[in-house]
Amino acid sequence: MDPETAATLSAPGAWDLLQSLPEYDEGAALAVGTRLRAAGHDPALVAAVLTQSRLRLRGRVKFGDRVERMLLTQDGVEQATRWQLAARHAARFAEAGLETVWDLGCGLGGDALALAAAGLRVEAVDADPTTAALAAHNLDGVAGARVRRALIEELDLGHDPGVGAWLDPARRLPGRTDARGRTARTFSLDQLSPTWDQVQRVAATVQHAGAKLAPSFPHHEIPGGAEAQWASFGGEALECVLWWGDLVRHAGRTAQVHVGTTEGGQWHEVTDDGCGPAPVASGPDDIGEWLHEPDRAVLQAGLIGVLARLASGTETAPGVGYVTGPAPVDVPWARPFRVRSVHSLSTKALRRWAHEEDIGALTIKKRSMPIDPDRLRHDLRLRGTREAVVVLTPVARQPMLLEVSPVAQRQPR
Repeated sequence: MDPETAATLSAPGAWDLLQSLPEYDEGAALAVGTRLRAAGHDPALVAAVLTQSRLRLRGRVKFGDRVERMLLTQDGVEQATRWQLAARHAARFAEAGLETVWDLGCGLGGDALALAAAGLRVEAVDADPTTAALAAHNLDGVAGARVRRALIEELDLGHDPGVGAWLDPARRLPGRTDARGRTARTFSLDQLSPTWDQVQRVAATVQHAGAKLAPSFPHHEIPGGAEAQWASFGGEALECVLWWGDLVRHAGRTAQVHVGTTEGGQWHEVTDDGCGPAPVASGPDDIGEWLHEPDRAVLQAGLIGVLARLASGTETAPGVGYVTGPAPVDVPWARPFRVRSVHSLSTKALRRWAHEEDIGALTIKKRSMPIDPDRLRHDLRLRGTREAVVVLTPVARQPMLLEVSPVAQRQPR
């Protein structure tokens, strides 16, 4: 969005027009646009408010009901923190006894809104003038929140025991787009804005800091004494946050997992507790009666050893995450399956098995297996009446197929 469009949308007349629109409906958007232009509204303004309406529909999952009072951009919505996670980040600052938080690279201001709601004073900063203007609009009237446009190196962050910093580095490459026309993402720490080195310098200066990074953050980059916490929501690993200073609860790698409904549910934290990596199965004979699939945040955090210890079992292969053992483990961050049968990945033998077991459909779960599920279904010539669930995983470097039965788990509300 250019500065002129941002200013236009912030003007009272444009804002009132935007607020008057019904919830965005792609099928009705053309008719709404035609009606607004026929009423005398400038076509550029009509396009801008319709874009905002569409972004609000997408942004509700990130900002909740606050989205109705915000101006948005596509990149800003895509990178924004889910409001449930933003609230947990803010609570960590408040519980550490901090009073003021620098929100460096504040984007649209979603994290700043959560910080202010937690009773913290917020100094929100963004280097991009248009983004800073949108953040100022979105934080207008929020007690204790101030927005400015500046570069990090222009700020006097100082060191005050009551002050912390929050950073959400941009993981987009301006001027480059992907196949869908969206700004291209980067997974390189050196291409973040601010860079990983800058993030660490801020943490060293302010001391009490948090930085939201991608869930692919490499374990070997975790600074000594810091906490790296991977988080998931709805089964999807969304972020890895690095914490420094008094914001550290458990140094090293941790995970937090949300289980339940979007509006409610429960959070569960998983810590290493010194258990180390999971032992690995030495062969198919090590496959027990049960198989467990951990949440993605637990897997990304490398905490499979915790699950293996609870299951008194082994991981099917290093880094795969599937843990097999003699009994089911009742934890909300791992799903148990009963193992019905174990097979080598031989097409001829599997075709015979599928025929004998009357299998006509397969639900296929897999990790670390370069196999096309559709091709496997085709090769097995499935003609039966029963649907089976199978897991494809290496076991002691042997590709294996495990037929499993899911076990229903109680979900918190």
